[in-house]
Amino acid sequence: MSHTIQAADHELEFRGFRYVARTATAGTSATEPVVVLGGSSQDRHSWLRYERVLLSHSSMLTLELPGYGQADPLPVEHGMGFLADAVRHAADTLSLGPVNVFGACFGASIALRLAQQHPDRVARLMLGGTAVETSPEYIASAHRWRRMVDDGLIDDLARDMVQQFMSPPDHGFVRRRAAVARLMQQRFAHLTERELAMDITHHERLLSHPWSVPEPTVTTPALVFTGEHDTITPPPVGRRVAEGLGARFATIKDSDHLVQIERDTDLADLMARFFTDQPLDDLPYLNPVECFATATATAVA
Repeated sequence: MSHTIQAADHELEFRGFRYVARTATAGTSATEPVVVLGGSSQDRHSWLRYERVLLSHSSMLTLELPGYGQADPLPVEHGMGFLADAVRHAADTLSLGPVNVFGACFGASIALRLAQQHPDRVARLMLGGTAVETSPEYIASAHRWRRMVDDGLIDDLARDMVQQFMSPPDHGFVRRRAAVARLMQQRFAHLTERELAMDITHHERLLSHPWSVPEPTVTTPALVFTGEHDTITPPPVGRRVAEGLGARFATIKDSDHLVQIERDTDLADLMARFFTDQPLDDLPYLNPVECFATATATAVA
């Protein structure tokens, strides 16, 4: 990248809750700013490696919303709608105008709600590792993780979480499987007491609020993707979401739910292509893209 990256952290407050926004730019603006909403264990620095690709096309905003990272804890009664409003608050406060929105895992639930509640603020919508509803398997895992935390079984918790988030070894080839498994194990095993408490509240938030709501209908151009071997939000589930949104759907080869770590360079390329309206055909890391855009864009129920 020829331009110097300029990055800044912004301490913001939304409805009494302090949170942190990180803006980064290299001075290019081929498309609207890209807002990245990651999963529960990710913070505003988790997507730094994506900057070398995305900042060639636009500026980036990453967030530690209330309830995550260094932001204020967020009581469980506040759901995805509240967090989507906080994203809108950040974009407005930082005068970003309409934005491209990327949401992965839990961030996809917030991103979808943002597109529903504030359609004029979202230029394009990209959702990864998403679902129609919280699965019974996840609900059972969340209850189990709560018991492990209460019993102080943190190493067991770390192993269990890695097993849940990664596909079984015999399910299909996953790039960097061993390295990613070690990384995730270390991350979960070394959570601070504060981080553990926030993680548990996060799981309880998912059990207390719907993953998605049927109205209003989303008309924003959308792309839904998942790892081809994802077992938490498997391809048939992502396909249902894409069909409901009248979106395109893609599976990324040799990856599971943690595709953003396993195939970061390829996912960054896919983001850049989608957000700049480039073709997605014949990309070496994608299986053939399915298009539901001609179908009636019914809402995800």
